Amino acid sequence: MAEEALTTEKNPSAITESIRISRKTRMCIAAILLLLVVVIGTIFACRETFGEIIKENPLINSADTAFVFISACLVMLMTPGLALFYGGMVRKKNVLGTMMQSFVALGVATFIWVTYGYSLAFGPDVNHLIGNLDWAMLSHVTLNPNPNYGTTIPHQLFMMFQMMFACLTPALITGAFAGRFKFKAYIMFLILWLTFIYCPLAHWVWGDGGWIKNLGGLDFAGGLVVHIGSGAAALASCLILGKRKGYKKEAMPPHNLTLTFIGAALLWLGWFGFNAGSALSAGQLAISAFTTTQIAAGMGILSWCLTEWANHGKPTVLGGLSGAVAGLVVITPAAGFVTPTAAIVIGFLAGSVCYFAVNLKSKFNYDDSLDVVGIHGAGGILGSLLVGVFATVLINPDGANGLIFGSFHLLYVQIISTAASIAFSFFGTCIILKFLGMFTELRITETQEMKGLDITQHSENCYRL
Repeated sequence: MAEEALTTEKNPSAITESIRISRKTRMCIAAILLLLVVVIGTIFACRETFGEIIKENPLINSADTAFVFISACLVMLMTPGLALFYGGMVRKKNVLGTMMQSFVALGVATFIWVTYGYSLAFGPDVNHLIGNLDWAMLSHVTLNPNPNYGTTIPHQLFMMFQMMFACLTPALITGAFAGRFKFKAYIMFLILWLTFIYCPLAHWVWGDGGWIKNLGGLDFAGGLVVHIGSGAAALASCLILGKRKGYKKEAMPPHNLTLTFIGAALLWLGWFGFNAGSALSAGQLAISAFTTTQIAAGMGILSWCLTEWANHGKPTVLGGLSGAVAGLVVITPAAGFVTPTAAIVIGFLAGSVCYFAVNLKSKFNYDDSLDVVGIHGAGGILGSLLVGVFATVLINPDGANGLIFGSFHLLYVQIISTAASIAFSFFGTCIILKFLGMFTELRITETQEMKGLDITQHSENCYRL
């Protein structure tokens, strides 16, 4: 034993090799177990659905199916678009690490959604809080329409469309802790957050029997689920992880606004699928949502730039891009419920309100690296409340009339829905991060932060000049 200890002291690489072997063994075991779960689950799911999916169904509408298929592709494009948008805003030592946090969400969320996430979010209701596991491994998720949602598209297409939302939402959170989250801890966070925050919240708002849906709360394309959910989680992450090294002591400007510009353009394009696609049919409602989305985004640019101009003397490119995203965020819950003229007001409010919300981080001294709280959090809240003001059954008979059209009830419901979504996502995220912190370090070390995510987490450099 003494000889072995002496050998280990003289040869520290033996310890490293031992750890490496142990790590490889653990990962192999985990991969095998995961494969077994997938194979067994798939076999049972196939036994339930195979006889159904090969049948033709006259209720399928080809135009609607093509429309939602294209919309799903556009929403998928938003996640790599977000990677570019965020990647351009960080320092060059963190570009790949930041982009990878968005991109890997496509893999993790896809796996969770197919195995059990979709069933939890949209499956048969349990006490108005969550779906059960009847649709796990896509059991009963066939190529026929889902009768619970009255659509004219295959159930699998609806599942895929909603999957793209599940991929994007946790990726939005990453902008808040850019430059300081360990990649391993982030993967664990992704799994837990999608399971315990996103899926229940999606069921509350969109699931058949969800309590917010039963209450009459309206969220056309994700104001409550996507933007408030990610914004509240981003605030929790900022507070628990703490500030970046050198925050407010050294300049941290965006390293490449060209990347951010390209990312914003892709986000804007994808948002048409995000909002118009949520109509789930190629009809009048989709065109209405398409129109209001464009108007609000355009007004958001003008409003942010004018507000920035008035306060700082010059409008910036980053400000214009942020204004467009703010307009898109705020119109999201309202896109299929409001008129084009209402979208003008909503877009102008979006740019100015989100501009001031972003600047609150300096006042309250929290480090929201890429302004997720100010744009997605505050924008989601604003959009959800404005549904209660501007919604009208003239645009969407399945909606309700808001304050402008003589009813206070919808605004009251939107306030309750908004407050519940904020509280659930914020405190749920705090619990998840505290729980993870008991088992693994959440933050990279100070030395690693100085070197950057690219080298320390991925052993790569974005630029070799």
